Amino acid sequence: MAERAIMKGNEALAEAALRAGCRFFSGYPITPQTEVLEYLSWRMYEVRGHMIQTEDELTGLHMLLGASLGGNRVLSTSSGPGFALFHEGMSYLCGCEIPAVLVDVQRLGAACGGIGVSQGDYEEVVHGGGNGDSQCIVLTPASVQEEVDLVQEAYDLAEKYRNPVIVMTDAIIGQMMEGVTLPDFKEHDINKYDWVYRPLKTNEMGKINAGWPGRSWTEQAKHLREKFASMQQNEQRWENVQVSDADVVCVAYGISSRVCKEAVKKARAKGVKLGLIRLVTAWPFPEKAFAEISKECKGILVVEMSIKGQTVPDVKLATKCGLSVYGYFSVDIVPDADIVVEIAEDIIAGTAQEV
Repeated sequence: MAERAIMKGNEALAEAALRAGCRFFSGYPITPQTEVLEYLSWRMYEVRGHMIQTEDELTGLHMLLGASLGGNRVLSTSSGPGFALFHEGMSYLCGCEIPAVLVDVQRLGAACGGIGVSQGDYEEVVHGGGNGDSQCIVLTPASVQEEVDLVQEAYDLAEKYRNPVIVMTDAIIGQMMEGVTLPDFKEHDINKYDWVYRPLKTNEMGKINAGWPGRSWTEQAKHLREKFASMQQNEQRWENVQVSDADVVCVAYGISSRVCKEAVKKARAKGVKLGLIRLVTAWPFPEKAFAEISKECKGILVVEMSIKGQTVPDVKLATKCGLSVYGYFSVDIVPDADIVVEIAEDIIAGTAQEV
């Protein structure tokens, strides 16, 4: 039965994974996602699963790989510096087509950075993914409830495409407490898929299904290209807020998008036509969302907690460089809704500087 509770984002995410049928976690503690490990260190055993704190993130990813091959729904979480160590394992997950759910609770970088709030992992997570032609679906929750909902969906997507799916959240969402509705428990059948490694029955021949059995490199490349194209076409997710008549459209995700929603309300109260495209998937980037933008729009305002404004290139591609792009990039501090409105007014007045 669904339950109501007040939970911290990291703990709600962990509970949601269990209720989706996850029974294996391996990973390493790092602020600001350590509560996931702390919660699962006792909760996982209540549901007869396995939680392993590994010596580093690299080991955690490779343990997870094996557990997924056994048919389990699996989870590993980290933050920017630790997520960088995920990439070899992510490449194997993509190349061998092994489903998994990974979580990045972003913190301040570069290098080891600090434990302050940030959205500086966009390039690493969205356009990283390991060596070679790897690609992961990336979901971006903007609330504790959405962490719960998107983790549930992540497992279905991972198994639909036999591919890792990443939930990219941030320190604010991970650490805040909000009311959530927790879904019912799902039972996951570890023998559901024929590619899963399992004990053989008497006189049964085993078959190896990870990787590209019986396919040449050319055939595998065609297969992956078609799979990635299907993901890009069918899995775009977004929320548009008063975009159709907007003179300026914000583009944001996570905690920044919540600020932008408030900014839209404040701007509209002043007669300023501000809108918002909120990314729910960072990959595939929701290009379809931009079709609603008016031809009279004066520009796009990217609001992001980073130094560089890492979503800007994807925004320019989505608009085919047909609109001017401006930026409000804060570091180690949550953006301010009033400043968003001020910049929008400057864009309309023609006094703002493009990115």
